[in-house]
Amino acid sequence: MHRSRINGLLIDCKTDDIDAAARFWAKALGRAVDLDHPGSRGNYRMLETPADELSVQIQRVDHEGRVHVDIETDDIPAEVARLEKLGATIDKRMERWVVMRAPTGQRFCVVRVQRAGFPKNATTWG
Repeated sequence: MHRSRINGLLIDCKTDDIDAAARFWAKALGRAVDLDHPGSRGNYRMLETPADELSVQIQRVDHEGRVHVDIETDDIPAEVARLEKLGATIDKRMERWVVMRAPTGQRFCVVRVQRAGFPKNATTWG
């Protein structure tokens, strides 16, 4: 058995200035940029996340801008296998997460547990 839940939204920005992109999205969404968060490093900036809300992360990318979903889980291989049975495919295995593609073409990531309070609101898969 394993558990998973939606972790958050990632806003992929094709930009040279990740800080300016983060400031825009922080103002647009009414959240401050959280530079003290461990996820704010390199090409990534976290926005403050109120309790029981989805995280929002801004990331610098080389491809066109888009938004994607992260699914957090306590067992990445089991969650990837479950999603493959539903028709998703693996795009790329990274060191700490897996990039997948839905049957309808959207990319999303399967990541280790990111937010406090897990497994609250997670689904248990058997």
